[in-house]
Amino acid sequence: MRKTIIILLLATLFISCKHHEPKPYGYFRIDLPKAEYVVFDSVYPPVTMQISKYAKVQPRKSKETDEDWVDIVYPSLKGRIYCSYKKINGDFRKLSEDSRSLVYKHTVRADAIIEKPFQNPDAKVYGIMYELTGNCASPVQFILTDSVHNFIRGALYFDAVPNADSIAPVSAYVEKDVKRLVESMRWKK
Repeated sequence: MRKTIIILLLATLFISCKHHEPKPYGYFRIDLPKAEYVVFDSVYPPVTMQISKYAKVQPRKSKETDEDWVDIVYPSLKGRIYCSYKKINGDFRKLSEDSRSLVYKHTVRADAIIEKPFQNPDAKVYGIMYELTGNCASPVQFILTDSVHNFIRGALYFDAVPNADSIAPVSAYVEKDVKRLVESMRWKK
């Protein structure tokens, strides 16, 4: 009888132990604040635009030309929009192609690059917003110009390993801010 009980217990033990699949990898939940905007009025670059209330503007010197540039920093999201400004001195085509080549350097890691043209003829603001999908370092970039005097390039980067799944909510949140920045940008005289 004792042998039978032991055999039944062992059989039950073996039958009840199933092979369990590992649980999928999860990410922390990120609570993002409601989007609110303030006007950024700048002398250099000579623009006004709406930026997120939760972002800070930090001046930065260009390493190549010693020009004053600005970064729009999201401290709580560990993100930064690097904005560079250049005066167009007959070199619009070169500036445009240089910016485009910087975007397309991400093709090594990007699944797709979606170009979204933008134009506001009343404000003389024209440009392209680039959405980069996949595990690339910069999920959104843009160029804005009046085609004659002013040229601005912006690129969003996060202080994190490029993983589209983990930064997707934050990336989408900041991308809406970039869209608002692009749509609200005006050149100062």
